[in-house]
Amino acid sequence: MKIQHVITTLDVGGAEVHLLSQVRGQVERGHEVRVAYLKGDGSLTPEFESAGAAEVARVGPLGLLRRIWAAQLVHSHLLKADMLTALLCLVGFAKNKLVSSKHNDERALLNPLFSRIHGVLGRVPRRTIILSKHVVEFFVDHGRLPRKRLRQVYYGLNPEPFEKAASLSVAERETQRAELGLAPEDFVLICVARFAPQKRHDLLLESFDKARAQLAASGGANLRLLLVGGDPFGEGRPKAEAESKRLGLEDSVSFLGIRRDVPDLYGLADVFVMYSEWEGLGLVFLEAMAAGLPVVATGVSAVPEVVIDGETGRLAPFGDTDAMAAAFVALASDSDCCRALGQKGHARVLDVFALDRMVDATLDVYAEVRP
Repeated sequence: MKIQHVITTLDVGGAEVHLLSQVRGQVERGHEVRVAYLKGDGSLTPEFESAGAAEVARVGPLGLLRRIWAAQLVHSHLLKADMLTALLCLVGFAKNKLVSSKHNDERALLNPLFSRIHGVLGRVPRRTIILSKHVVEFFVDHGRLPRKRLRQVYYGLNPEPFEKAASLSVAERETQRAELGLAPEDFVLICVARFAPQKRHDLLLESFDKARAQLAASGGANLRLLLVGGDPFGEGRPKAEAESKRLGLEDSVSFLGIRRDVPDLYGLADVFVMYSEWEGLGLVFLEAMAAGLPVVATGVSAVPEVVIDGETGRLAPFGDTDAMAAAFVALASDSDCCRALGQKGHARVLDVFALDRMVDATLDVYAEVRP
């Protein structure tokens, strides 16, 4: 089958990394796969080319319309690409070949005007794939989509790079930690997230500061925090750095930017943390769990579908930085609990979020459109 994927950007992000896995799996199953994106630098282009994509191109509306006509199946991702692709498929008499994916509970749809527009263009695709049960309900309520056309398919993950990182020897781990300025006895938290408003780095830093103070007062572990991720809007990281400085955390918090060695960084950490205001699913949770890390996060949106509170990690109510700090302190004080939560998280990834299951389930949806 000739498959044309369309996505808003092709820079580092959960939806883009998910699409990379889909492309690789579809190529391995013998399909001809092309990828078009609408804006941005396309920094993931080499990875998509290595995955076997026949074409990776930034396109305008006319270029996209030509690619839609040439494809047998068109699959759009992210709100802007969804809307433009739906419109072009509608005017180009190609709507019968269109599938859409929803990767987040898009906050723009809380606006009644956008919701109504989406209720029209969002009905153009023959099927809409949604990554979590929570986001299904969001798009029924706010995206005005008919439930009968929706198919829920969890993200899938290849665990091998993360398992490999988690298998470092003690000596290798200490050597690599030292390169980041981390001492063997440090208890290291890692957050991998864009510096976007949704990720609330300010509240994460507040929680970290409280936990660090509590542990210092009791003679407990020395906390360190690694912040990994880009700054798509150009102001998130400076704000977080200013907040870190205001709290006096310059020696405890490291801003690492975009990294290509994220699996290796998971292997150097003790706990994965994130303070989301909302979350469609959170591919990074799966990555961390595959690396054997317990997860501490806010219990918002679809996060409880991934992280099981008390079984694979700890969930705190959004806005309750005391609860988040308490979770950090508890795990920093109990290595056996950390290990048990991490092991159960790894098993959950293998059981529920397998990569082959995701690729095959997506192709099954395609078959509904092209029997």
